Amino acid sequence: MNWRDLMCGEVRSEHVGQRLTLAGWADSRRDHGGLVFVDLRDRTGICQLVLNPERAPEAARKAHAVRNEFVLRAEGEVVPRAPEAVNPNIATGEVELQVDALEIVSTSTALPFQLDEEGVDETLRLRYRWLDLRRPKMQRNIGLRSRLVSAIRRTMEGGGFLEIETPILFKPTPEGARDFIVPSRLQPGRFFALPQSPQILKQLLVIGGFDRYFQIARCFRDEDLRADRVQEITQLDVEMAFPDQEFLFALMETMARNVWRDCLGVELDIPFPRMSWHEADARYGSDKPDLRFGLEIEDGTEQTRSSEFGVFAGAPCVRFIRVPQAFSRAELDRLEEVAKEWGARGLAYLVWDEEGEVRSPIAKFLSEEELAFFRCDPGYSVLFAADEPPMVSRVLGALRLHLGRELRLVDEEVWKWVWITDFPMFEWSEEDGRWAARHHPFTRPAPGFEETFDQDPANALAHAYDLVGNGQELGGGSFRIHEADLQARVFSLLQLSPEEQRTKFGFLLDALAMGAPPHGGIAFGIDRMMMVLAREPNLRDVIAFPKNQAGVDPMSGAPSEVEEEQLRELGIEVRAEARQESGPGGR
Repeated sequence: MNWRDLMCGEVRSEHVGQRLTLAGWADSRRDHGGLVFVDLRDRTGICQLVLNPERAPEAARKAHAVRNEFVLRAEGEVVPRAPEAVNPNIATGEVELQVDALEIVSTSTALPFQLDEEGVDETLRLRYRWLDLRRPKMQRNIGLRSRLVSAIRRTMEGGGFLEIETPILFKPTPEGARDFIVPSRLQPGRFFALPQSPQILKQLLVIGGFDRYFQIARCFRDEDLRADRVQEITQLDVEMAFPDQEFLFALMETMARNVWRDCLGVELDIPFPRMSWHEADARYGSDKPDLRFGLEIEDGTEQTRSSEFGVFAGAPCVRFIRVPQAFSRAELDRLEEVAKEWGARGLAYLVWDEEGEVRSPIAKFLSEEELAFFRCDPGYSVLFAADEPPMVSRVLGALRLHLGRELRLVDEEVWKWVWITDFPMFEWSEEDGRWAARHHPFTRPAPGFEETFDQDPANALAHAYDLVGNGQELGGGSFRIHEADLQARVFSLLQLSPEEQRTKFGFLLDALAMGAPPHGGIAFGIDRMMMVLAREPNLRDVIAFPKNQAGVDPMSGAPSEVEEEQLRELGIEVRAEARQESGPGGR
């Protein structure tokens, strides 16, 4: 049987006079007296079918029974549409298929929602994901994702990188998030972990002589979910021996350019600019700055050291942003609530009205020199944060993004990229009372910090870098530690005892001691790239079969309970209270 000669969206004027067979889903049906029109749809688009009872009475009779999402096979002649019936909005709009034979291949039950329906509840969409995937947006996104991965593979292969797969079942290792644990039936009481990333494995590959590796890798992290975070992610994983940062940056820029060109027809300007972490933090309050708009943060710490306004004088750090709007009292109250959500105790401000006069309860405490330093054009407001530097960055960085959206300062049509370099190597964990690796514990100290990082960890820099696009961290990587003794020193600073180092990372330390070359790499979140590429605010709309925000699949009911017999084989007993807390895993 010949199911189809062309895809529905491929029929064009040059096919007029040809007999074709098409197959797909009924997108809509319209009865016009005796004539019946059916829009036949597949992933390439729509072709209009015309069923004329005078030409094909049996086919027309069947067409009256067609409902949305019936699967049809139609055979007939391609004819031009009448001039007044041409549809310029679709690629097939100049032609239609005069149907001679129609087959209803399969029918559909009543739909839980229509494919063109707006505002459908996400849980309902995920419950009937196979139907949701037929919607034009999802067809576009998943097709876009395929082209993205294809462009990545071509770029990496062109750069001399080999695609190598790494295990899904591996050893639990501390990498920042919780591991998904998999019990072993053959070794009772022992467990695998699903990889949070192939970090150690890719290091072992380059140590093993594969000097340029890449993989489109599946990674698993048992963490709480957000709109831009899921538990199963896909990433481009890259590692190279004898790393050259300029080569690596240039290759990743070429990859991004190829993806944007192939997927969107957009030409990116490369090379991308670079900015240190400290500069990004000071100017934008973020290590992933959105450069599509201004509102840069300025520093007023020195200018307020002797201020009569005690909040400024006593604060370790005073920074501010100049906003091109004279806010009202009610607007300032709302902005203060935003600032408090990010940890601020309040929000000091100066508002310069249209006459250039200042309006603020703190103005009377500021000297003429201070007011002159903060002065703006009429119709501007100055918003302040005064606290420890990390708090100030967090508050003003969040306010900057909020105002960029609220005041519509973001140019949605441009693409702004930047490399962020020279990250802090460590950060202090108040909860654990110890230093933690900012990236991961295998990150190399930046040149000049190899000997001093453990003497002054607060100021140690890492040889690490991120690539940021339109305010989203799309890729991140580092040069790795290839000396066993240096790796052991980092582990010691992180308070891993020699015994823990051997238990958790003994195989890596052994490999580093057996001729490990210098190496480094980068990883890109495919899902996050897709969000930016497709301009989707929700990560679940760029993944074919995602879980919901509770980590549940409403379609299949996973995670689900298993038979007691299987649990006994695994040596696992589920406590009754754990079953009650988890509740039903189904729909």
